[in-house]
Amino acid sequence: MDRSDRPPAVEMRGIVKRFPGVLANDHIHFAVHAGEIHALLGENGAGKSTLMNILSGLYRPDAGEIWICPRGQTQPRRVDIRSPRDAINLGIGMVHQHFMLVPTLTVAENVILGLKDPRFLLRMRHVEEKIKQLSRQYHLQVDPSAYIWQLSVGEQQRVEIIKLLYRGAEVLILDEPTAVLTPQEAEELGRTLRRMAEEGKAIIFITHKLDEVIVFSDRVTVLRAGRNIATLDTARTDKAELARLMVGREVLFRVEKPAGVVCTNGEPPVLEVIQVEALNDRGLPALQGVSLEVCSGEIVGIAGVAGNGQRELAEVVTGLRPVTRGRVLVRGQDLTNQPPLRFIEAGVSHIPGDRLGMGLAGNLPVSDNLVMKAYRREPIANGPFLSRRAVLSFAQKLIQAFQIVTPTASVPVRTLSGGNLQKTILAREITASRDFASDHRRVLVAIHPTRGLDVGATEAVHRTLLEQRAQGAAILLISEDLEELLALADRIAVMYEGCIMGVVDATSANIEQLGLMMAGETHMTKETADRL
Repeated sequence: MDRSDRPPAVEMRGIVKRFPGVLANDHIHFAVHAGEIHALLGENGAGKSTLMNILSGLYRPDAGEIWICPRGQTQPRRVDIRSPRDAINLGIGMVHQHFMLVPTLTVAENVILGLKDPRFLLRMRHVEEKIKQLSRQYHLQVDPSAYIWQLSVGEQQRVEIIKLLYRGAEVLILDEPTAVLTPQEAEELGRTLRRMAEEGKAIIFITHKLDEVIVFSDRVTVLRAGRNIATLDTARTDKAELARLMVGREVLFRVEKPAGVVCTNGEPPVLEVIQVEALNDRGLPALQGVSLEVCSGEIVGIAGVAGNGQRELAEVVTGLRPVTRGRVLVRGQDLTNQPPLRFIEAGVSHIPGDRLGMGLAGNLPVSDNLVMKAYRREPIANGPFLSRRAVLSFAQKLIQAFQIVTPTASVPVRTLSGGNLQKTILAREITASRDFASDHRRVLVAIHPTRGLDVGATEAVHRTLLEQRAQGAAILLISEDLEELLALADRIAVMYEGCIMGVVDATSANIEQLGLMMAGETHMTKETADRL
């Protein structure tokens, strides 16, 4: 693509942004042209989100300039973006990693929130019809009348994408837009982005999936420690070079996975779900006769497009959602419809998909988040009181053991990067499951454990999960990243509309087969047929 004859659609020059104790952006230069897809890469904490938050009006830079060149014009002009409204008025829109949605409003109400029109007469039926049209066009299925609090994390991300498309931005900033799509839908979105670029839109595509960078983007900028390390033509680089630029070392793309276990009659499964049925938040069927089992030393993956019952399944096996039919057994104990504390005491740990919304209390210190399942026991508990010294000592041990990067244990946990947020949850949950389970037979339920993480943090999480597997944990891994499931799982169950479409051996499965099952095609192995 020849860009020499026109200025960039957006150019950020010498951007500097400081937070207490952190230089997030260190004189960064970044430019995106109309008609191109520009990938932005970097580790968690490298400054990508800060840079894009400046461009979208959420932050003000401490130094630097922003220049834009609207479509049809040849002379760029310097702009002062003081708010998201300013950015929207300039044609800049962003889907943020941590969603900017109002939980008590509907999808349609969130989509039009902040727009000047309609001002007095809300034609919600017209809005809902346009949302349905966009949903069909971009394969982002969502109910316009549903409330945000009723939606899964993946469905909420779809709403953010639709909100951006609804506004018709000329500069589109997309943060992990394919995280909730099947491989086929991701390919379709890639083609859609390409059509948008051909129409003259400038697209900034933030992703941690290096395959997508290679396939979708024209250029790629790599940030590390707040600096622009390199801007490259995608056609002249590869995944290995990009990963090395991101983390400053060689990265293993596939962690070595030892041979797994096979459930035998000698040792019963640690987790058993037997013909379970459950309702979603709207009172509609979410799980329909779901049966599965996970043995000690095994990872069972759950694949499926967001909204097909995965969230409800995770909540059922952690005591957060009642079942209307069926049973849930942990270590031989029938825990059906028991409170969450009973599941915790049985050795069940939960890594939720929403780190800050559900997994952590963002405004509380790192130390308080780390003791949330240990505060009932001595020496942290001193009668009805907590020993602050014991809390800090406990937290410091976990910070060192799990290599959590934080200035101190007393800073609010929300200030940590995505990778360190996930390490905080892993440290707390793994430690809790060890403490409550008297033997190795414990359960770890992990939902999208690497969503939004860079390749280095993803590698660390994968190693942690495989270490727990090697120590005998029974792991239920729910992920929409099929490459992750194929790399980590021993068996993969695919969910569609609340049903298990089939269970396949991860060593013989392939992405095409799983994608078809995620779209509703049934697959039944001989083992499954024999059980039925």
